[in-house]
Amino acid sequence: MPRPFDPVSQVPLPEQRGQSFPRLVELMQRLLADDGCPWDREQTLESLRKYVIEEAHEVVDAIDGGDPEAHRDELGDLLLQIVFQAELGRRSGAFGPDDVVRAIVEKLVRRHPHVFADGRADTSAEVLENWEQLKLKERGARGLLSGVPKSMPALLRAQRVGEKVEKVGFDWPDMGGSRAKVAEELAELDEAISSGDRAAVEAELGDALFALVNLARHAGVDAEAALRGTIEKFTRRFTHVEARVNERHGGWPKASDGKAGRGIPLEVLDGYWVEAKRAEKSE
Repeated sequence: MPRPFDPVSQVPLPEQRGQSFPRLVELMQRLLADDGCPWDREQTLESLRKYVIEEAHEVVDAIDGGDPEAHRDELGDLLLQIVFQAELGRRSGAFGPDDVVRAIVEKLVRRHPHVFADGRADTSAEVLENWEQLKLKERGARGLLSGVPKSMPALLRAQRVGEKVEKVGFDWPDMGGSRAKVAEELAELDEAISSGDRAAVEAELGDALFALVNLARHAGVDAEAALRGTIEKFTRRFTHVEARVNERHGGWPKASDGKAGRGIPLEVLDGYWVEAKRAEKSE
């Protein structure tokens, strides 16, 4: 017979101390029990990998959307993935949810000596510098770039790599050198395109993108956020183009597979694009 699970009581904000966290752990243990959920019991760290990444991105979307309720819900989904993996760790005998909390608490105490010990840091910049120095001591002989996750989105990883090597002086002294590097890499990309060598084009395009990310860092711009902003802008404008296509052409011409295809002249589509730009400026 199914066992009921009591809901978590609402706690007023001033009184919240994370006291409901054990209920989520309890719920996850129930789902993974022998008589729990078949799907949950089949999951592994490898199968959950994609959900961690997906939920983290959904948290970012909720932050950008400015909706507190959506933000709350997405944080819950991400927290579920953390507790899920912690319980799988317990099942394998590696670690459990309390080990996860203990580890991060110990790390935060170690890396905030200006709060919990006799360290000194009067500015955010000093805090970050101390943090990096303490991290280097903890990791010992590990390479400077070893702490940058390989699974990060490439643009974000490129910016983090640039930040790491900048701290040891392996960087252009100012934005001028970084901008010149962009021009150099674009020239090499043009040569590769002229040669028709696809492998060379890929390599030089990667170099140009990396140089642009470094330029963004020198300019104090988050390259990932900048590109996301441009994608959102493109999406808004193309939505206007598509609305005009539906309104004036009855939709996109059909390709041989029945899906949307070519047929409307580019100059017509570009005219709708210009309309979208003008509308944005007027707003």
